[in-house]
Amino acid sequence: MDTGFDLRKHGGVDVFLRDCPTRAVLELIAGKWTMLVLVALEDGEPMRFAELRRRLDGVTSKVLTQTLRALEREGLLKRRVYPTVPPCVEYHLTELGQEVGGLVQSITDWSQANIAAIQTAREEFDERTARGPSGLTGSEHRPVGSGEGAAPG
Repeated sequence: MDTGFDLRKHGGVDVFLRDCPTRAVLELIAGKWTMLVLVALEDGEPMRFAELRRRLDGVTSKVLTQTLRALEREGLLKRRVYPTVPPCVEYHLTELGQEVGGLVQSITDWSQANIAAIQTAREEFDERTARGPSGLTGSEHRPVGSGEGAAPG
């Protein structure tokens, strides 16, 4: 299957191939909670786990822990543990994380700037699909050749 320009010929990767390692990174970054963590930490200020959890309304401790570990594994986030009782743990983005965080912040800004148009499109789509496959309500739908102007049978 031709997926367009094949970077493998030039020493790169091809994200369209199922075994491309870039796909795993894209899957991580595209995750809802990952994107929100990146935006929450994008300003460069470290945050503690509880602060992040409060900031990310609706995230569970388990999902936040998994997200933070995945970001740390990919080199996008650093976890700093302070030797206190109880231990104080802070999270901050690495240089690589700040770079992708800026990109995600741009997507967030775009989403917020265009939410009204998106909501309008969503409502229009929902109205059309509620009418059925043809986009007509039951009372509007007539078989071809019936009704006014139809040739006599």
